[in-house]
Amino acid sequence: MKVLGYRLFYKSFGTPCRGTILCLHGGPGATHDYLLPLADLAKDGYRVVFYDQLGCGRSEVPRDKQLFVPERYVEEVEAFRKQMKLGKVHVIGSSWGGMLAIAYALKYQRNMRSMTTVGGLHSVPLTTQEMSRMKNELPKDVRAVMDKYEAAGDYENPAYSRAAMVFYKKHVCRLAVWPKELSYSFDHVSKPVYYTMNGPNEFTIIGNIRYWDVTDKLGSIVVPTLVLTGEFDEVSPKVGGAIHRNIRGSRLVVFSGCSHTPFWENRKTFMNVVSGFLGSA
Repeated sequence: MKVLGYRLFYKSFGTPCRGTILCLHGGPGATHDYLLPLADLAKDGYRVVFYDQLGCGRSEVPRDKQLFVPERYVEEVEAFRKQMKLGKVHVIGSSWGGMLAIAYALKYQRNMRSMTTVGGLHSVPLTTQEMSRMKNELPKDVRAVMDKYEAAGDYENPAYSRAAMVFYKKHVCRLAVWPKELSYSFDHVSKPVYYTMNGPNEFTIIGNIRYWDVTDKLGSIVVPTLVLTGEFDEVSPKVGGAIHRNIRGSRLVVFSGCSHTPFWENRKTFMNVVSGFLGSA
């Protein structure tokens, strides 16, 4: 479907007996695939809608990288919601998608029934600070490899990728074998979007979002809010806790033993928590 002049790929499950859930994927630059467990919520009477954001996955990739900014992605969420005739939606955002959900709420919360952030963030500087702490807790030999290739700016060297995976397996997904949908999203990250907005990897945020911080605006969000994070989340529980403290009436849940993808790592409990929240929102 064309949204703001570009073709976006979307996927929808279920019927909106109890409402519609709009799912926002992370990255920036990933694909919707790793979020597909959220389709489980369709059995509870929700329509669950996913789409690949501009420049990502199966959606159109424009040449103009100036389009890859948070402000435009906020307008894309709203334009998509309107064109799909979704009405007031429950928004669930993962990682950067959680940041996008917050940015969307700051402008369009009148069109939301609720907001759920999963490893979402309100402050990139705080998130980066916490990621640096986690990175420094990695084994010395892993950090030495990282330091070597980071100094050379060689982020795509296979040795560096292997070292980065040590961080990912501790703080992104702790399952011994990653689900194929998660691996697909990792393998198909849009470099134009990811490098422009984020940077070369999860813990080196040097793109155009590096200074994004809306801590002082969170108090204006009044929609029912659920803040979810994992005990070992790369977007640490400290970040989730700050969101929770600044949004009055919000609920915070930290999934024990999980990292950035609790919907894979503890799927049943995750869905029960979200379903219970949506039922009361």
